[in-house]
Amino acid sequence: MGTLVHTSKITITRENGPTRKALITGLDHPVYYGVHGGIKRFYKVEPEEEHAATLDHIVGAIGG
Repeated sequence: MGTLVHTSKITITRENGPTRKALITGLDHPVYYGVHGGIKRFYKVEPEEEHAATLDHIVGAIGG
Protein backbone atom coordinates (compact mmCIF):
# COMPACT_ATOMS: atom_id res chain seq x y z
CA MET A 1 0.00 0.00 0.00
CA GLY A 2 1.21 3.50 -0.82
CA THR A 3 1.84 6.41 1.50
CA LEU A 4 -1.14 8.51 2.57
CA VAL A 5 -0.55 12.01 1.20
CA HIS A 6 -3.77 13.83 2.09
CA THR A 7 -6.95 13.50 4.13
CA SER A 8 -9.81 15.83 3.21
CA LYS A 9 -11.56 17.43 6.16
CA ILE A 10 -14.75 19.18 5.09
CA THR A 11 -17.79 20.48 6.94
CA ILE A 12 -20.86 21.19 4.80
CA THR A 13 -23.86 23.16 6.06
CA ARG A 14 -27.06 24.21 4.32
CA GLU A 15 -27.27 27.99 4.01
CA ASN A 16 -30.61 28.70 2.32
CA GLY A 17 -32.65 26.55 -0.05
CA PRO A 18 -30.29 24.58 -2.28
CA THR A 19 -27.20 26.57 -1.26
CA ARG A 20 -24.61 24.75 0.83
CA LYS A 21 -21.37 26.07 2.29
CA ALA A 22 -18.30 23.85 2.54
CA LEU A 23 -15.50 24.70 4.95
CA ILE A 24 -12.41 22.85 3.80
CA THR A 25 -9.47 22.57 6.16
CA GLY A 26 -6.50 24.26 4.53
CA LEU A 27 -8.49 26.85 2.58
CA ASP A 28 -9.08 30.33 3.95
CA HIS A 29 -12.46 30.80 2.24
CA PRO A 30 -15.65 28.74 1.99
CA VAL A 31 -16.71 26.92 -1.17
CA TYR A 32 -20.38 27.23 -2.10
CA TYR A 33 -22.48 24.61 -3.86
CA GLY A 34 -25.94 25.11 -5.28
CA VAL A 35 -27.86 24.97 -8.52
CA HIS A 36 -27.86 26.77 -11.86
CA GLY A 37 -29.08 26.41 -15.44
CA GLY A 38 -30.77 23.13 -16.26
CA ILE A 39 -30.43 21.86 -12.71
CA LYS A 40 -32.50 24.69 -11.22
CA ARG A 41 -35.08 24.29 -14.02
CA PHE A 42 -35.30 20.54 -13.39
CA TYR A 43 -35.87 21.03 -9.65
CA LYS A 44 -38.04 24.13 -10.25
CA VAL A 45 -36.13 26.30 -7.80
CA GLU A 46 -34.89 29.85 -8.12
CA PRO A 47 -31.94 30.37 -5.76
CA GLU A 48 -31.03 33.82 -4.46
CA GLU A 49 -27.63 33.27 -6.06
CA GLU A 50 -26.53 30.58 -8.51
CA HIS A 51 -23.57 28.37 -7.60
CA ALA A 52 -21.85 25.43 -9.21
CA ALA A 53 -23.50 22.14 -8.37
CA THR A 54 -21.57 19.35 -6.71
CA LEU A 55 -21.91 17.51 -10.03
CA ASP A 56 -19.96 20.35 -11.73
CA HIS A 57 -17.07 19.89 -9.31
CA ILE A 58 -17.03 16.11 -9.79
CA VAL A 59 -17.01 16.42 -13.59
CA GLY A 60 -14.29 19.08 -13.40
CA ALA A 61 -12.14 16.94 -11.13
CA ILE A 62 -12.41 13.92 -13.42
CA GLY A 63 -11.83 15.96 -16.57
CA GLY A 64 -8.77 17.61 -15.11
